Amino acid sequence: MISEREFLERARLDRRTLTVWIEEEWLIPARRADELTFTDMDLARANLIHDLKDKMGVNKEGLGVVLHLLDQMHALRRALATALESARDRRASPDL
Repeated sequence: MISEREFLERARLDRRTLTVWIEEEWLIPARRADELTFTDMDLARANLIHDLKDKMGVNKEGLGVVLHLLDQMHALRRALATALESARDRRASPDL
C-alpha cells in the first residue's frame, strides 16, 4: 500500500487535484482508519490520466468517458478469462 503523501509525490499531484480526481471517481483509494491508501494500480491510473490530459488533450468530460470504457473493458476481460477457465475445466473433467 502507498500512503497518500507518497502517492502525491510519485503521481506528481497536488492535494487539490487528487481531491478532484477522487470526487470524479477517476481514482478510488482504499481507506485505512482516517487515511487514504493507494496501490500500484492507482499510480498507473494516475499516470494514464496525466497522459490523457497532458499529452492527448482529453478534457474532463472525455476523461470520465475514457476511464469508464477502460474499466468496462477490463471487467469484460476478467469475465472472459473466468469463462475460458471454466470451459477448460469442464473439458478436462472426465465424463461421468
